[in-house]
Amino acid sequence: MRRLLLIDDDEQLAAPLAAFFRRFDCELVSATTPSAGLALLKEGGFDAAILDVMLPEMDGFELCRTIRKHSDLPIVMLTARGDVMDRVVGLELGADDYVPKPFEPRELLARLQTVWRRSGSRGAAPPVPAGEPRVMVFDGLTIDLDRRQALRGGEALDLTGTEFELLVLLAREPQKVFSRDEILEKLRGHSAEDLLTRAVDILVSRLRKKLEPLDCIRTLRGVGYAFAAGRVQ
Repeated sequence: MRRLLLIDDDEQLAAPLAAFFRRFDCELVSATTPSAGLALLKEGGFDAAILDVMLPEMDGFELCRTIRKHSDLPIVMLTARGDVMDRVVGLELGADDYVPKPFEPRELLARLQTVWRRSGSRGAAPPVPAGEPRVMVFDGLTIDLDRRQALRGGEALDLTGTEFELLVLLAREPQKVFSRDEILEKLRGHSAEDLLTRAVDILVSRLRKKLEPLDCIRTLRGVGYAFAAGRVQ
């Protein structure tokens, strides 16, 4: 059974949502304040966190930033009115996805399932084309598909599941230019028309910062992104 942590000050939301998730073998634990939610997270054992943007004590963005300092736990943000800036800021801070309020529980479940598939939750390995090595080695960078780990000069990088999937996507076909729409469709499993292309720029920017001083990703203005590191094996 998967365990989910909901941090939302709407006390009437948790009970029906928990009942829905039980039908899909998921346990929903709820907290109405960030401090209570963080205390629960310290106990561990959660497969994802669902954060409302509007919270007492600190907003959902600050809470997301706090969690990301210590954990790569999948995070889905609940954004009031589906505000575009809420989505951009949440993704920039490390959230894996967002669901606009009001929402259908089935949509939230579908988003969580997509995030779990993308992040290889519970040890699931990403799909690998037949004959492809399980470890890709580039000049200064090693990508281990089985361990879902990237090492820069032997040092493990602290990548979120989405950042790792982006790195693998680009690295599998060096020099190939991927458009923003293509990246969104491959990473999220949704039609690119439903998503925010600005999110790709944010994601690439985060990944680039973590890869520094390596300069592996090049931008073709108005076209997309390509992986530029030399393959060793």
